[in-house]
Amino acid sequence: MPDLIACEECDAVYRRLTLGRSEVAFCRRCGAELERDRRAQRKHVLPLAIAGLCMYLIAHVFPILELELRSGLFSHATLIGSVRSLRGEGMLFVALLVLATTILFPLIQLLALIYLLTFPIRFRRFGHPTTFNLSGRLIQVLRPWVMVEVFLLGVIVAFVKLTSMATVLPGIALWAFGALAFLLTAVFSFDPRCLYISRYGYKKQGK
Repeated sequence: MPDLIACEECDAVYRRLTLGRSEVAFCRRCGAELERDRRAQRKHVLPLAIAGLCMYLIAHVFPILELELRSGLFSHATLIGSVRSLRGEGMLFVALLVLATTILFPLIQLLALIYLLTFPIRFRRFGHPTTFNLSGRLIQVLRPWVMVEVFLLGVIVAFVKLTSMATVLPGIALWAFGALAFLLTAVFSFDPRCLYISRYGYKKQGK
């Protein structure tokens, strides 16, 4: 029901009104924020999402770290290679966790958001197809499980510890992961539910 909105704190239901630029709507019952105007933010989300997708591809194609051991051996590590190594060591659950939280879920979220932002406007006028609704819900569900920044922190800790045993050089993918972490934070501060809003108003209805 895109013409109605419910307060997430007390469940009071209101009819949507058009919000002016930078205006915020609050619940009359409990004072919680219902919604804010995000039209200006919406214009910047798509370029950030596309940039995030580019950083994602770079982060998964190029090496994260390059190691030169004291014996003269040279090696490099990629994210997918790390998943394979964990699986080879018998840590299947950890390998699946890394695969899901740092490879699959970020990609699904970025693609779903780009799809929502580029969805043809002419279809929005006649209701929201199932794929549009599912994409919005998918972004919300997967958001807590995207752990790129946690992985990045782990890589930095490993980088510091390995410097005592080998010459360690940060790879292109490490810088791409850093940029991806910042871009994901900026992109997913955007609420995909705003895409469902055309121009409606707020008038209190009963629960």
